[in-house]
Amino acid sequence: MSEGRTPMTIEELNRICKGTYMDLLHIEFTAYSDSTVEAIMQITPGHFQPMGVVHGGALISLAESVGSAGSMLQVDPEKFSVFGSVVNAQHLSPARAGRLFARASIVSKSDFKHIWDVEIRDEQGQLISISRVTNSIKPIKQEAD
Repeated sequence: MSEGRTPMTIEELNRICKGTYMDLLHIEFTAYSDSTVEAIMQITPGHFQPMGVVHGGALISLAESVGSAGSMLQVDPEKFSVFGSVVNAQHLSPARAGRLFARASIVSKSDFKHIWDVEIRDEQGQLISISRVTNSIKPIKQEAD
């Protein structure tokens, strides 16, 4: 976690996501450490494509949300902003009901770029999608006094 500040709790992370895209997708963060972030997405009909399975865009959104949260938890948000810059995904199996479990693991962390590998599994543990999420870490420009 970012040095010199109190780590954010899971409750605080979920609270700041209320009313955002993560809330719209029913994403709830469940755990994190220095190198991982986990979340659950409850599947609803709003996630479906016309064939009745979860839309790939929803899976990519879950992956980017978990990877971006991981980077946000690594930096001081008063000094840096986190922006997803690349998401590469492979969808392996369809998901139709229940919950999806996402786990992001950091692969590389430099001053201005973080790379996360994200696995999304269903309730039976079947691998649904794998993604690599790259985040750009940008210093927040300070206004001149």
